[in-house]
Amino acid sequence: MKEMVINGVRIRPGQTLNIEIAIARLPTHTLIDLPIFIKRAKEDGPVVLISGGVHGDEINGIVAVKRMLEEDLISPLKGTIIFIPLVNVYGFLSNSRTFPDGRDLNRSFPGSKKGSLASQIAFILTNDIIPLIDYGIDFHTGGRMLSNFPQVRVDYRDKKVLELAKAFGTHFILNSPHIDKSFRKEAYKKRKHIMVYEGGESMRLDDYAVEEAVAGTKRLLAHLGMIERDSEPKDTIMISESSWMRAKISGIFTSTVQLGDSVKKGQILAKISDPYGKVKVPVKCTSNGYVVGLNNNPVVNAGDALVHVGKTAS
Repeated sequence: MKEMVINGVRIRPGQTLNIEIAIARLPTHTLIDLPIFIKRAKEDGPVVLISGGVHGDEINGIVAVKRMLEEDLISPLKGTIIFIPLVNVYGFLSNSRTFPDGRDLNRSFPGSKKGSLASQIAFILTNDIIPLIDYGIDFHTGGRMLSNFPQVRVDYRDKKVLELAKAFGTHFILNSPHIDKSFRKEAYKKRKHIMVYEGGESMRLDDYAVEEAVAGTKRLLAHLGMIERDSEPKDTIMISESSWMRAKISGIFTSTVQLGDSVKKGQILAKISDPYGKVKVPVKCTSNGYVVGLNNNPVVNAGDALVHVGKTAS
């Protein structure tokens, strides 16, 4: 079995360890650590990273990884699992997507040892974690008041990660090309395969999104032969492209569809009205597809994203 060392600590076959990497200090001089939990089986196999909280306000992913740890839901029979429940501690403390200086960790890779806080953490992940792994699942949510139905996002050109996304088996797989300076692209450059799971919205717990995250992870690990299978793979819908239906006027937004619904071109998805009942404008679907994301804010401005419609591969 290949040697595994994180932050100077050697993880031997059969070991379960908790490693804390010192990052920096708060202005109060309180030390901030990056806790990493490793479960390594005695038998060799794939190394899989399961991470949450790259954006500090995306709570569902943090809770999903926490649940796997606290309930001891996943113990590998083969290979190694690296859990990082909360990557962006700073954002979590301030209920923020970003770091105190406004930088987005997921646009800061490969990072720098002497750069911004986001850049320093990106550097740690790039140099200490990515080289060790074969595959990864990075848990995310939608934005503020923007909820995503459980979905996995991968670049369809990466056939290996597409295979893993099908094994994960949540409701939708979205074609999502790699974004420059993102965690996923940095891993891909090093021939590692990370998929992004999206479920629910930021700063709001969604039990269903968390359950789907845990169930999908177990299906994926079973597919890799790392754990015993306790549920059958399920069909998932492949989305080739997607677009947001946007508000043409400002007003009170009332949706007539729900997350996961199948929709048709020309169908009325929602209505926008003024507070006085004088103006009512329908929001019509521009293509056949499925509702993969939805705005939960009842008051919208012209141009706001309202309904995210995904089109299936032809």
